[in-house]
Amino acid sequence: MTTLQRYRKRPNQTVTAIRLTLDTAGLRYNKWGAEQQGKPGDWLVDNNGDVYTIDAASFDETYRQVGPGRYLKTTPVWAEQADTSGFFNTKEGLSEYKEGDYIVFNNPDRSDGYPVEQSLFLTLYERDE
Repeated sequence: MTTLQRYRKRPNQTVTAIRLTLDTAGLRYNKWGAEQQGKPGDWLVDNNGDVYTIDAASFDETYRQVGPGRYLKTTPVWAEQADTSGFFNTKEGLSEYKEGDYIVFNNPDRSDGYPVEQSLFLTLYERDE
């Protein structure tokens, strides 16, 4: 891996999201090369057609509402490019990544992380210096 660098979500990269407040054991789905698990209270997110869940605490700490059902990630992230392919253990499950993709962390201590495909990362994020 390369050195961690600080990034911020581009201001035009909002998502549509709803909280899973249904009486349910959760939501299981296949994505990113493995089974994912959304828990009760997590957020179901539509990120320009890419649909997935985000852990409730992580979403609450990093996103703010900018319109009805629309949210923007307002906290910085720290990211590094992967120099090999592999799997990363997220709060929702294992996620596959390829060499050159970015491993993104919500915290500078490399916690609360997830991989993002390289071209998508460059569309969603900009350096925050």
